[in-house]
Amino acid sequence: MAWLILLLSAVAEAVWATALGASEGFSVLGPSIVFFVFLGISMAGLGWAVRHIPLGTAYAVWVGVGAALTVSYAMATGEESLSVFKVVFLVGIVGAVVGLKLVPHDTPTTAEGTPYRG
Repeated sequence: MAWLILLLSAVAEAVWATALGASEGFSVLGPSIVFFVFLGISMAGLGWAVRHIPLGTAYAVWVGVGAALTVSYAMATGEESLSVFKVVFLVGIVGAVVGLKLVPHDTPTTAEGTPYRG
């Protein structure tokens, strides 16, 4: 469940990043509202996910997926040019995110050896 929430939070990150660009410095109301709503959703989901996934891994996945989706959307809409190198590097980001999911995570422990619950 934590991974699903993290991925949905990353999608929300891509939405707020795209809305930020469309808000033209918060001078356009609609995209500005979308930015703030999805920023809250994205941060709340990331905050919940790090209670179950190590912070470094969760943050890397959140940023990587969000960035890849933001650039992909910009290329699909013609706001950013499409190139073979960009696609290769985006595939690399997604591959790294999948790798982080596949690597086993040890449960952090306190000095007494009990599981750390943050």
